[in-house]
Amino acid sequence: MSVTPLAVCDTMEPMGDVLDPDALDSIPLGFMCGLEIHQQLATDKLHSRMPSELYDQKLEDIPDEWNRSTRRLRASEGESGRTDVAARFEQRRNRSFQYVQTPNAGLIELDESPPKRHDSDAVEVVLIMAAMMEAKPIPSLQVMRKTVVDGSNTSGFQRTTLVATEGNIETDSGRVGIDLISLEEDSARKLSTTHSDDGETVIYTLDRLGIPLVEVATSPDVRSPDHAKETAIALGRLLRDTRRVRRGLGSIRQDLNVSIACGDRVEIKGCQDLDWIPRIIRLEMARQLHFYRLANELRKEASLPQLPPDRSDDARPVENRVALAASSRIPLEIHNLTEIFTTCDSEMVHDSLANGSTIHGVALPGLSGRIGTKSKDPKGAQLPRLGRELASAARLAGVAGIFHSDELPAYGISADEVEGVRSKLSLGEADGFALCVSTSWQAELALEAVIDRARLAYHRIPREVRNVVIRKGKPEDGTTTALRPLPGGARMYPETDVPILEISQEHWESICDNLPLSATQRQERLKELDLSPNQIEAIVGLEIDDVLITGVEGGPFGSPPLPPRAWASTILDNNRSEVAKGSGRSESEVPWSVLILAVHAREHNIITREGMVPMARKLWLEGPAIDADFEQRLAWFAAHAEEAGFTPADAGAVDTAVDEILVERADFVTERGLDAIGPLMGLVMQKLGGSADGKIVNETLRAKIGELIDD
Repeated sequence: MSVTPLAVCDTMEPMGDVLDPDALDSIPLGFMCGLEIHQQLATDKLHSRMPSELYDQKLEDIPDEWNRSTRRLRASEGESGRTDVAARFEQRRNRSFQYVQTPNAGLIELDESPPKRHDSDAVEVVLIMAAMMEAKPIPSLQVMRKTVVDGSNTSGFQRTTLVATEGNIETDSGRVGIDLISLEEDSARKLSTTHSDDGETVIYTLDRLGIPLVEVATSPDVRSPDHAKETAIALGRLLRDTRRVRRGLGSIRQDLNVSIACGDRVEIKGCQDLDWIPRIIRLEMARQLHFYRLANELRKEASLPQLPPDRSDDARPVENRVALAASSRIPLEIHNLTEIFTTCDSEMVHDSLANGSTIHGVALPGLSGRIGTKSKDPKGAQLPRLGRELASAARLAGVAGIFHSDELPAYGISADEVEGVRSKLSLGEADGFALCVSTSWQAELALEAVIDRARLAYHRIPREVRNVVIRKGKPEDGTTTALRPLPGGARMYPETDVPILEISQEHWESICDNLPLSATQRQERLKELDLSPNQIEAIVGLEIDDVLITGVEGGPFGSPPLPPRAWASTILDNNRSEVAKGSGRSESEVPWSVLILAVHAREHNIITREGMVPMARKLWLEGPAIDADFEQRLAWFAAHAEEAGFTPADAGAVDTAVDEILVERADFVTERGLDAIGPLMGLVMQKLGGSADGKIVNETLRAKIGELIDD
């Protein structure tokens, strides 16, 4: 069945066509949105001082000598004496967790040793960010434990510290408030999941566990889906302006908190590509609108009170009455239906049964035709349907999915088998059903989740955490699936192993007085150096403008100032990488002072352009210490350049060599004119034994050939 707009109850009802999410108007729908940005910091780990290094091995490439440990986690009561709803849900999934101990993971990462105090550099960076957002710092930093039992933390909790509140940032569409700024540990990285009859085993690597993250949560001031993208860009730019955050894939993550008045708040994770943010939000608006209308259609049929258009008008006694009615109309009765499918033509069903799986099913009274079949909006995204939500709920129990009555017969399941199920479950024409193929215990857990989610169809969408559907590393179409219930207040309790950290007024004032330059200020600073706009943009984007200024102003170990254009071209032309090539060491290990000296030598005709990279490499690997006097290093550099044949020929030698080549190749010059410069360059350089500067040779050839043409 295709999704069709459900009936609108009265003129006060939310308007909009679910079939066209991009046409939904956020303002009349009561749109609210806030962002949570999580950015890794370029410091050591937060509570262990281990290096924040990531290891790129896949599971099959993990060295045998790396230790592995396996654990099961369970939910425990928080300080309030209550167990968090998300933690209880995860515990029911019957999962075990295996941890791969990387070289930067020690006893603290394994939760076998108490954590250390906050990393001072990480605290400093987050305080700088807070000051840049004009936030109010917390005088006493108290570490809290945030319950996490999905296995991504060996301890079962994440350490997080509230650092500042009540900030703001400016965007093109207006100011956005910052509710809180926190410093927390990143989680372990998931490598793989394996399945067995006893449940799932999730394999994590501990390299990322404990890397400091700054979490920035905005107020719900985002005005539209496009404004959400603007806000994410502005926040990311501000965090990068500190020059103390990690860069690269996965180093920054954006979560969206989205609701419309007739829906409720959901947290959407996995919004890595900023261009997708408006699309993801609009699809979530359409989903919430669809399920609001579906709930009222079901309530009307059951003679139950309608949902108000605004969730703030909900009445708990009414919702409790509806919940009782929904539980009565959709009872939890799980049936073993394996016998009906013993001769099923479905290859998946046949193979699963052969491997010991069973087929269980549940009735979904009153939902026939309302579960839905796959259909798409004009841009190819799947439209909201109950069947997808039921399948998401089932998958959280570890099964691949479900079959439901609105899509059958199909997938090798015949009409006779469908009729057999309907007969076994005593279904009427208006009733639907769901089937699950798995081990008995897992099928029962999955179908219990299906029933729970089907009952929620009588209510507003549940408050939950959802994931963007990813395919090949990118959003598939901008839609989301359920991940877990939205955490509650019972999730947090104090960490007693880490002392409270006091932030003095003097410390805060010092930070406020020494804030880093913004990207705009950095660009303005470079405009004074007569660089091209493209060079300025590239240098600021690569975060090497301070390197440029250092070279232009001079000073490191006595180095004189460099011409801005020459130094800018050098640092943009990947020369540092060329110097590192063949050394067995990384580009980041090449000191900028090596290139500063090499450019100075080239500009003062001490070395040829061609000799700059090989001689810079030699200076780096074999020359005087980096803190030696500049003139001493330059003398060493010049002497070895002469030995290697990289000392420039004088102007007279270049003129002579060019004249000789022009005489030898006169016919070629007559035929090609200025186009002969390129081919003749090599001949002149060869005659000079490689000792000439290519730029000078080119200029000399151009001038002399030009004179011949004019004659």
